[in-house]
Amino acid sequence: AGERGNTAGGVGEEEAGSQGRSMMSLLVVHFWAPWAPQCAQMNDVMAELAKEQPQVSFVKLEAEAVPEVSEKYEISSVPTFLFFKNSQKIDRLDGAHAPELTKKVQRHASSGSFPPSGNEHPKEDLSLRLKKLTHAAPCMLFMKGTPQEPRCGFSKQMVEILNKHNIQFSSFDIFSDEEVRQGLKTYSNWPTYPQLYVSGELIGGLDIIKELEASDELDTICPKAPKLEERLKVLTNKASVMLFMKGNKQVKNSKMVLFVISFDTFDILEDEEVRQGLKTYSNWPTYPQLYVKGELVGGLDIVKELRDNGELLPVLKGEN
Repeated sequence: AGERGNTAGGVGEEEAGSQGRSMMSLLVVHFWAPWAPQCAQMNDVMAELAKEQPQVSFVKLEAEAVPEVSEKYEISSVPTFLFFKNSQKIDRLDGAHAPELTKKVQRHASSGSFPPSGNEHPKEDLSLRLKKLTHAAPCMLFMKGTPQEPRCGFSKQMVEILNKHNIQFSSFDIFSDEEVRQGLKTYSNWPTYPQLYVSGELIGGLDIIKELEASDELDTICPKAPKLEERLKVLTNKASVMLFMKGNKQVKNSKMVLFVISFDTFDILEDEEVRQGLKTYSNWPTYPQLYVKGELVGGLDIVKELRDNGELLPVLKGEN
């Protein structure tokens, strides 16, 4: 992933199309900032993806250096990724989400060299995708922006109501996917956003949620968020071996990397509540932290000591 495109000329839709190696080549543009550590992490991810996907073009743009381009594409935070194909913006990803970036690059890169033929298969595929998205969590909010950075007043009010009632929900930024944004309106016969779903069923928009709140029905419909201690217990037991670290194993920015056994990771930079709460929960003030079967093993020094003593593998297998 080179630095090309890092000029005031920016990336327009015409330029995006011409940068590809063919009419339908995929171009991924990373709007970044040198002061943001999460951008540096995602640059590493892009470099790996560039090796895996040589047919895809990757470009970095320093967002603050090209204000006109950033304004044109509504870049309000970094990192943000835009996807272009056939001179058109086809997708967007806000935030440092390495697995989601990888998934989007793979999906768009393998989507074929020809536009849809106009038959019914694309509609069927979209319908199936929307069904999966609305069922992705017990409570799903389709909104403009993210809960941390809502990009419209109605979405902001919806997030505030859900948080006030301690409702556990996941969200989808409809600005990140134009196909979903338009398709969901037809799928649910509901023309505006935000939209709230419970168990895959549409509850409604902001006005409906306000009515449910006023009638005290909201708490009975939506699932409550677990207390922090319960959540940490679930997270530490999510896999037999769990590593809580800064970043994730895709970006390999932690010195504690376990090659000998399967393990899962949690990026504590993406959840401040977990980052601070886990220190108290385990009485361990620093990261990374390694857990086996929900029990804290320790940090990097402890793991090094176990490795040097030949005890690490038995511990990871739960034999000690």
